[in-house]
Amino acid sequence: MNTDTLIIYVFVAFFYIISPGPAVLLAIYNGAVNGSKVVMVSALGNIIGLMFLSILSMGGLSAILLASSTLFAVVKIVGSFYLMYLGFRQIFSSNKNSKEQLEIISNRTLLSYFREGLLVAATNPKPILFFVALFPQFLDTSYSILPQFVIMTVVFMTLSFLSLSGYGYLAQRAKGVLSNIDSMKWFHRISGGLFVGMGTSILFIKNES
Repeated sequence: MNTDTLIIYVFVAFFYIISPGPAVLLAIYNGAVNGSKVVMVSALGNIIGLMFLSILSMGGLSAILLASSTLFAVVKIVGSFYLMYLGFRQIFSSNKNSKEQLEIISNRTLLSYFREGLLVAATNPKPILFFVALFPQFLDTSYSILPQFVIMTVVFMTLSFLSLSGYGYLAQRAKGVLSNIDSMKWFHRISGGLFVGMGTSILFIKNES
């Protein structure tokens, strides 16, 4: 892969990554509610999930997934239901008082946030479409393929981690707006509704193969 191609890839990947999606919304929610440590742990889980999808694409399994409408539908349904689960969990938590919410947060481990971030990435069909449809566009067959895949994956993971950490940091800085109970309740309801909406929208992603 030459330098010009790499720059174009970084440009395309950057704007794909910063566009609003489940991982971004999760980072914003964690930043506003749980703090920067949770954001970074969840972001780490997310990029591990992305690495998993990239490995699948390198092995050709993502192409098989896209070729099979049944398998693709399974991925969509699992990802959709998981996002809706996260959304309804946030909506229902808005009905609890502040003490109950603090107890729920304090009882969660960092591993649970890591797993949550990983599952959001691994069950989202959009990265599969990105890796399978766009990765080949930037591959130079005059060079070894594997190092190019590794470079593109590392770049994608790095940009994703920085983006999610940035969104989480900005949300944490704006936490003062949510300092009163009513504002926090509405934040839970709105963010939960957005998760449910994103989960629903995933069901309409089409397999174009």
